[in-house]
Amino acid sequence: MSLGLNITRWLAAAFALLIALTAYRFLLLDMELAYPGMLVHLAERRTVLMAHIVAAPLALAIGVFQLWPSLRARRPALHRAMGRIYVLAVLVAALAGLVIGYTAPGGAVAQAGFVVLALLWLCTTGLALWHIRSRRIAAHRRWMVRSYALTFAAVTLRLQLPFFEMVAGMDYELASNWVAWSAWLPNLIFAEWWLRRR
Repeated sequence: MSLGLNITRWLAAAFALLIALTAYRFLLLDMELAYPGMLVHLAERRTVLMAHIVAAPLALAIGVFQLWPSLRARRPALHRAMGRIYVLAVLVAALAGLVIGYTAPGGAVAQAGFVVLALLWLCTTGLALWHIRSRRIAAHRRWMVRSYALTFAAVTLRLQLPFFEMVAGMDYELASNWVAWSAWLPNLIFAEWWLRRR
């Protein structure tokens, strides 16, 4: 494995675990303090938001280890068990994400971006599950890469938001029209490039 790929993999893993852990800040803070940008969802669909913010970071953290070749090779039973948890976490988070996305602040452009993300997340993960149940391991791995590229949108969204809010001077509502798409489209394009390159 090249040094550059190894460094990239470690950086991606570090960002994913950091974002996953900080998502659980509501355990230490009041929900309104932990998620000030989500006050509308907290008031109107608190249970759905809670399902999303509990399940999505779990998928983000577990997915890091699922894509690690050494874990798959050395601990296949653990890989399968974590895979089941990942699929369940994506199912819960994506279904909740559909509801949240449909009513996201920012209007139709932002809502469409988040809804498409949730639908693609469900589809790619479902296809990965279908392929592994059919014993098509290579196809399963390809769809898992796509699924995790969409899971990783949680990281790219949080890396982009400061640019839109601080540099471009946008509030979250306006910035969401951009990040609803830019948080996951580049990830998916990169995943496709990487898969074709391999």
